[in-house]
Amino acid sequence: MKLDGVKVLDLSLFLPGPMLTLMMADHGAEVIKIEPRGAGEPTRDIGYRKNGESVWFRNTHRGKKSLQLDLKTDEGREIFFRLAEAADVVVEAFRPGVVERLGVHYDAVKAVNPKTVYCSISAFGQTGAYVKKPAHDLAVQALAGVVALNEGRDGEPAMPHMPVADALASLTALSGVLMALLRARETGRGDYLDVAMLDSVLAWTPNVTGRIFATGEPHVVKNERSWGGNAMYNLYQCADGAWIALGGAEPKFARNLLEPLGRMDLFDCAMQLPGEAQAPLRAFLHETFKTRPRAAWIDWFADKDIAFAPVLNLKEAFDDPNTVEREMLSFDGAGNEIVGAPMKFKDEPASIDPALPGKGADTDDILAALGYDAAAVARLRACGAI
Repeated sequence: MKLDGVKVLDLSLFLPGPMLTLMMADHGAEVIKIEPRGAGEPTRDIGYRKNGESVWFRNTHRGKKSLQLDLKTDEGREIFFRLAEAADVVVEAFRPGVVERLGVHYDAVKAVNPKTVYCSISAFGQTGAYVKKPAHDLAVQALAGVVALNEGRDGEPAMPHMPVADALASLTALSGVLMALLRARETGRGDYLDVAMLDSVLAWTPNVTGRIFATGEPHVVKNERSWGGNAMYNLYQCADGAWIALGGAEPKFARNLLEPLGRMDLFDCAMQLPGEAQAPLRAFLHETFKTRPRAAWIDWFADKDIAFAPVLNLKEAFDDPNTVEREMLSFDGAGNEIVGAPMKFKDEPASIDPALPGKGADTDDILAALGYDAAAVARLRACGAI
């Protein structure tokens, strides 16, 4: 697999860092999850459980090893640095300043292994006015301006449906880590990567910043192309209360929709700027789609070249045969659902190891590989380092 031989130390918790290292583990990296002593990774105990394990934890920590380590102890730090001597990647997601207080920051790791790629993921980065501000995904999205864009029909912002800040930070970090690994193989030098969730969200706004950059004015959300102003890029309710989506505003899609509906007189309306100019077409489509249930519209669209989709709930999405065919849903030996790997390499595809690590389950093996004998491990347990 692509990352065979890559060794990763994962100090992160919750979602962005664990998803980054999960994607690496699925493609062959050896990931050692360094969990805090006691409860360990918080997602072990968050949300719904199946067969004794958190579904969240199962789908972010499969295939990893677990070592519970107290980095506040000298002995714990010694173990960390012995692991770091052979690590290609270190990932942490504490608040800025924590790894410095613990003594496991980039410069300290670089001193024992200059090839290491060290990635810090935080809400607002290691510099800036918000550097000490605590936040999870919702607060970051709010400060990035995108919660305000998620405006409901009542004109009020709605709760985000997905952890966009977490997800984009994770993917940004993965991209940066892989770039730095590539360079390290050429130069023998690693690097430090500072990834902010806020930066990662703002970086993905080029397609929607037109109004604010061109006019200096904030969006009128309901009139904008991406958020309800475009008739051909919109949500419509059906006769049974279910919803469908039109997801493409190219002229060919408008023509392919309006011709069979007998309303080519509205084609020019579809070509107008989003907003009030397209109100007649939006009104027609709202009324039209209310005349049949969703299943009937699915059949109607089946032979037409139109960007259309039923609005599925998440269960329906995972029940969709396409999801299984694309291997985005599989099952472990106990029948637990496993969310698949999205990178589909032809020659070296992902290999999902569904095994979950118990808290500190790999401690003895990891320490034995570092040269600690049974007596030394017992002393480390006695002093609370592990």
